Amino acid sequence: MRRLIILFALPILACRGLAEPASITSTPLPSVTAALATQTESQPAADSPTPVPTVAPASSFPNAIEYEWQPIASGLTRPVDIQPANDGTGRLFIIEKYGTIRIIENGQLLGDPFLNIDSRVDDSGNEMGLLGLAFDPNYEQNGYFYVNYTGDGGHTRISRFQASGNYSDPNSETVLLVINQPFPNHNGGALAFGPDGYLYAGLGDGGLAGDPYKNGQNMQSLLGKILRIDVKNGDPYTIPSDNPFGNEVWSYGLRNPWRISFDKASGDLWIGDVGQGEWEEVDYIPAGSQGGANFGWSIMEGNHGYDGGAQPGLLLPVAEYSHSSGDGCSITGGYVYRGSMPEWNGIYLYGDYCTGYIWGLILSNGTWQNQRLFEAGVTITSFGQDEAGELYLASDNGGIYHLAKK
Repeated sequence: MRRLIILFALPILACRGLAEPASITSTPLPSVTAALATQTESQPAADSPTPVPTVAPASSFPNAIEYEWQPIASGLTRPVDIQPANDGTGRLFIIEKYGTIRIIENGQLLGDPFLNIDSRVDDSGNEMGLLGLAFDPNYEQNGYFYVNYTGDGGHTRISRFQASGNYSDPNSETVLLVINQPFPNHNGGALAFGPDGYLYAGLGDGGLAGDPYKNGQNMQSLLGKILRIDVKNGDPYTIPSDNPFGNEVWSYGLRNPWRISFDKASGDLWIGDVGQGEWEEVDYIPAGSQGGANFGWSIMEGNHGYDGGAQPGLLLPVAEYSHSSGDGCSITGGYVYRGSMPEWNGIYLYGDYCTGYIWGLILSNGTWQNQRLFEAGVTITSFGQDEAGELYLASDNGGIYHLAKK
């Protein structure tokens, strides 16, 4: 059976001291529009992909050869998320998949964890573990933050914890949601607060392959969905009155959304949805949407029929790439750059886990432009964005990298 394990194709690295990683070189690569070739996940690329020819970048994008992803931390164990607290401290919080959250403060990786719940996290499956983190918009006042992890039985838990300074009490956990997972893969895991103040959660279709229970299109299931809940009101939350289906579901038809993010400036929602056998996709919802979007899985895989064919009412991806020509196997969704380099402003950066290729995507003059910009040379487990809008990526090699000018 193909693609039983989708997100993490390489073995979990043992905890060991790693040498300081070198900067990731920046190489402009051929311009593309919709379909970009990638490889099958069953044969993951090595951490040093074969170089591709250098060409001039598209006019909508900076000259990537002038930039690099500089290492800022090393020695982490399976980092899978990078988040700021947005409390003015500039700290970055890094999830280690097995069940801890670490802090980078003033450029240093602190030794003591911010949170350690490894005893309650089930990471026995390659796509299981502590997977997502979001800080409450009022974190400075209430100390609340939220995590998404697989717990007893491999089922998804979305929980709230409370912190003080650089420490959070594991016993402060309040479980908001427990969502049964029929298989160990396709758990999604991303959490993000939207501009409306609600908490959004990305859930995969429950796993195996081909969505055997058809959860993506089943409105009675929370799997294969983007959920939207109000954690400010209710105990432990309420369902917003304008959610389109009267339950937690905000949008549906997703296979395995690996990273969702809101544009800090516009409020647009971006989703990287991992494909089945051939197509990886980027989905997009503009700010102000009323919800209810159907992204098509498993009727469609990307812009292509899977269990059916294109039909009215489906919101199809704004970019996709295929597995057939060696450019990747599993998308890692990213962020829109809103930092100190104006030439990158408004560009959504995302990548592929297996090859380490990084693309830029932007809506320019009414047309989506998609350009492959960097060859990272490392597997990419997650992107992240600090409170100033600068971008980072995490790798299975235990490193955290920062986009900067050479």
